[in-house]
Amino acid sequence: MRSTVVTFPDGRAAGRSEIVGAVPVGDRHGLVVAETPFHPLDHTWPDQPADRGTIGGLPVVDCVTGAQSSTGEVFVGDAIPVRRGTEGWEWLVVHVTETPLPVGAEVELEVDAGFRAALSAGHTACHLAALAVNAALAGHWRKEATPDPLGHPDFDQAAIVSSRIEPHGSVDVYRLGKSLRKKGFSAEGLDFGKVAQQANEQLAAWVAAGAPVRLDVPGPGLTARRTWHCSLPEGEASIPCGGTHVGSTAELGRVEVAFSLEEATLTMRTTCGGPS
Repeated sequence: MRSTVVTFPDGRAAGRSEIVGAVPVGDRHGLVVAETPFHPLDHTWPDQPADRGTIGGLPVVDCVTGAQSSTGEVFVGDAIPVRRGTEGWEWLVVHVTETPLPVGAEVELEVDAGFRAALSAGHTACHLAALAVNAALAGHWRKEATPDPLGHPDFDQAAIVSSRIEPHGSVDVYRLGKSLRKKGFSAEGLDFGKVAQQANEQLAAWVAAGAPVRLDVPGPGLTARRTWHCSLPEGEASIPCGGTHVGSTAELGRVEVAFSLEEATLTMRTTCGGPS
């Protein structure tokens, strides 16, 4: 099998391709095609859930990343033993079904466009929320820190533990521990209600600006290093990203963040949708 050509970065949600391989995924069937519109779950940073839809008329119950070694052995998901994009490996989108389909068959692939759109909105809102929170927390650094794309200290990248995209939103978890204090960030006396208010004001302005969003796609392979770009009034923001996105901040409607703090763990919930 050769690395799967992916078309989801261009916004496509349907296609037709040949089944070029089949691998077991537990007691289910993993179907690999030459070209797919499906976005799979990334095994290294599983932030955006897999697309839903059908392949050859069968429900795709999961869609995961696969990797084939030079010896032909295929690994799926967490079992992949090498870094994403390692040379000499073929990188595959594996469509998981309950029923097999024959290798060599030409099949239609249909992504659930509504679910994709909801995840795309959530992913764009997630990036914007990170930038807005970085700006709101900029005055709480005692040392010079690595800047984000807009020039503010990058709290998001310095503290993040996990990120999970949801339909019309996301959940990001940050660690406010000793490591972050050593980097120069102080959470002492922080009112996260005020931080949220400041971030939400910034997010409202960005939605109102209708800033265009695009993906830079350097190649057709699953592991191509794609980059998210958003032309905000403050400047061009760019973040490495393998997910899917809306075409403009105006499509998001209202975007808001809210925080909850438990010991040294800060959780940020981002939601979008509705009138801005």
